[in-house]
Amino acid sequence: MNLKGKSAIVTGAGRGIGREICAALADHGVKVAAVDIKDSLLAETAALLQSKGVEVKSLVANVARGEDADKVCDEVAGAWGRIDILVNNAGITRDGLVLRMKDEDWNAVIDVNLKGVFNFTRSAARFMVRERSGRIINIASVSGLMGNAGQANYAASKGGVIALTKTVAKELASRNVTVNAIAPGFISTDMTAALPEEVRKRMLEVIPMRRMGEPKDVARAVIFFAGELADYVTGQVLVVDGGLLM
Repeated sequence: MNLKGKSAIVTGAGRGIGREICAALADHGVKVAAVDIKDSLLAETAALLQSKGVEVKSLVANVARGEDADKVCDEVAGAWGRIDILVNNAGITRDGLVLRMKDEDWNAVIDVNLKGVFNFTRSAARFMVRERSGRIINIASVSGLMGNAGQANYAASKGGVIALTKTVAKELASRNVTVNAIAPGFISTDMTAALPEEVRKRMLEVIPMRRMGEPKDVARAVIFFAGELADYVTGQVLVVDGGLLM
């Protein structure tokens, strides 16, 4: 798993799964550009990565803005010469039943979760195609495969990410750029920690492994797709869910 010296952009890097992905890449010697909309969270991620002895960039950006994606990718490619890995992880939720969902809640989730993936994919792919090498890894969700009551906007956005993954994989395959997705199930993050205990209990009852996943479980899947073991893998969705979708 020789990733030392490669460069990566990780969106939504300020906490949770995004921070763990950054840490896993850094452990393998990857230079990491950590991207988030919150500068205060990025400072914590940067400190963690610097302690691992790798080059780090902390870049504040709104993934929903195409110009922000272009700026980040231009800066990373300018500083490090190329973009080897892109992890589209940034995501938000604005849950609610579809009959009560507000337009702004629908639009916000689609803009960040789906349009954000499109923006960074389009920007980073310019450099990957030129180098005839690259790995794009999109963080989707089991909700995008099975739906989830109360999450019409989130499920639609993640389903869109999966379709986008397969389409871009077909477009970029001839340039040796692979595009894959990871669909996590219930992962222990700040978001799930805030759920009522009864809700958490019901969630565990439907997971065959009877436990929630950890951010490191998702990060390990990222390392697989980023490394040489996945050289001939593209357009795939790896479900990391403890058996939920079996």
